Amino acid sequence: MNALLLKNIKTVYTFNDHEDIVAHADIYIEDGVIQSVGEWPAMPDPACTVIDCTGLIALPGFVNTHHHLYQTLFRGIPEVQEKPLFPWLKGLYQFWQFISEDAVYYGAMVGLSELQRTGCTCTADHHYVFPAGQPDTLIDAEIRAAEEIGIRFHATRGSMSLGVDDGGLPPMSVVQSEEAILSDSKRLIDLYHDKNPYAMTRIALAPCSPFSVTPELMKETAKLARKSGVMLHTHLAETLDEEAFCLNKFGLRPFAYMESLGWVGEDVWFAHGIHLSDDEISRLSGSGIAHCPSSNMKLGSGICRTSELFRQGARLGLAVDGSASNDGSSMLEEVRRMYLLNHLKYGSTGLSAYDCLKIATRGGADVLNRTDIGRLETGKAADIILFDLADIAFAGCHDPLVGLVSMGNTSFTKMTIVNGVVTSRDGQVTAIDTRAVGETAHALAASLVEKARKRYVERL
Repeated sequence: MNALLLKNIKTVYTFNDHEDIVAHADIYIEDGVIQSVGEWPAMPDPACTVIDCTGLIALPGFVNTHHHLYQTLFRGIPEVQEKPLFPWLKGLYQFWQFISEDAVYYGAMVGLSELQRTGCTCTADHHYVFPAGQPDTLIDAEIRAAEEIGIRFHATRGSMSLGVDDGGLPPMSVVQSEEAILSDSKRLIDLYHDKNPYAMTRIALAPCSPFSVTPELMKETAKLARKSGVMLHTHLAETLDEEAFCLNKFGLRPFAYMESLGWVGEDVWFAHGIHLSDDEISRLSGSGIAHCPSSNMKLGSGICRTSELFRQGARLGLAVDGSASNDGSSMLEEVRRMYLLNHLKYGSTGLSAYDCLKIATRGGADVLNRTDIGRLETGKAADIILFDLADIAFAGCHDPLVGLVSMGNTSFTKMTIVNGVVTSRDGQVTAIDTRAVGETAHALAASLVEKARKRYVERL
């Protein structure tokens, strides 16, 4: 038995069904599962690890509902840095077509490290770029990275089947046949998907977007996912360009197009969901939304209608999105930007700090259909983040959660705990040498970008 006792926590924000906030509490954990939240009077077993958490506040770990980890190697490329979504994608495809298995692995190591030290304990990733000539094991490389770092991981097998020659957006060098996509999707489900409570690895299927896959692939993917008991994911209602594409090609707005394909329900979640009408929000039928505030701002895509979604009971989670459209993988920064962007749109009627942190924790868990994470209570997974608000940057604040979402000189947790294991302390990931990994990743990124520039810069 592996036991951990977190002693003397100042305040525990549980985000459970009763919205309990527990002062002066201990959290006792066995084999990665919370056994008690409250005073733990018993003397711990000598083999139990005890951590003094005096002065700290505890929350469930953040759940990141949408990412593109490979994009950590393609940040700040001047040729595409300031462009909106469609030209941004067309430019970056010229670089992404050179990714390798090593690039995917090191991109994941970088992104997962950033996520973990900023409070993320569970993340989804949407990998949809499979260049011609590369092995089919790119997602396997991501899963390996997640296992090594020790983060809960939902790998989504993305896909693109509609290339530029057939009326889509991506170049033909990064699209695959529908047969190959479905075959690899089944392989990944059979090999990695763990449907059990407290699973560390799950698989979902994720055709990229309405402008990069065919309706036939969307339908066949849904059949395979539902037969296999896995979730479905895609980008949706991100930009007005996408809306115009769907109206022109299908005669439907993006969400209506999803409805026509049977792509709605509690086993589906969409990235962005910015341009949804009141009526479309009412028709989500349990479909989740991954809100990506930084990416939406950087690409000029628009502001997600978070207050309407939240108050109508939609499943709403938070996401950092691909690092090339955000430049960082910081979950706490994303919480802060969600809070501020919501108040820019809604003013004094906007979401509270508590609401935003609930969206980033329990909300994300609900989007991923996980009832075993996102709450701190007996029987839930021991995915816990702890913060020290004693720094001078928080002095004078009378609400700890307001302080957390709007103050501070760092986004690092005091501790990040995943499955009962301390995976980060004061911004230092415990499982890997982040400096060495970062140097290798940067050298690989420079090589890939230089290769692309030599061959394709004239096309950008």
